[in-house]
Amino acid sequence: MKHWWISLLVLLALGALSLGVFSLAENSVPEQASPSDWLREDQIRVYSDKVILDVSNAAWFHFTDTNSMDPFLDENSNAIVIQPSSPDIIAVGDVITYRSIVGTIIHRVIEKGEDAEGPYFLVKGDNNTVRDPIKVRFEDIEGVVVAVIY
Repeated sequence: MKHWWISLLVLLALGALSLGVFSLAENSVPEQASPSDWLREDQIRVYSDKVILDVSNAAWFHFTDTNSMDPFLDENSNAIVIQPSSPDIIAVGDVITYRSIVGTIIHRVIEKGEDAEGPYFLVKGDNNTVRDPIKVRFEDIEGVVVAVIY
């Protein structure tokens, strides 16, 4: 017990570190919903010379660089999208492509709902401060992003 003060210093340091971690967590940005799992692990095969994704109805997608989805998607990003079979399987957090009056847009689903016209999705670019001003209808959805190629 000669060096009890060393133990005390270690305990005080650990206490200070844990307080710092808790205060950082309190000041951090709330966690954003992540995309749901669209591919099972058995649909992905990685070899030394190639990668095989066993995905039906897949399409290759290239995006216009608008910075609305930075840093998730940027200037040279490409993706694989699939057409969902129903609105029920699209979840908050999924990244969708949809047709609008200005062209095809890719944004993240931040809310799902239903009104007199049926199911709808509210979407927002990850780098945008406000959500898109329209309700996205299922018939306007071109695909759900299942893989991003950087």
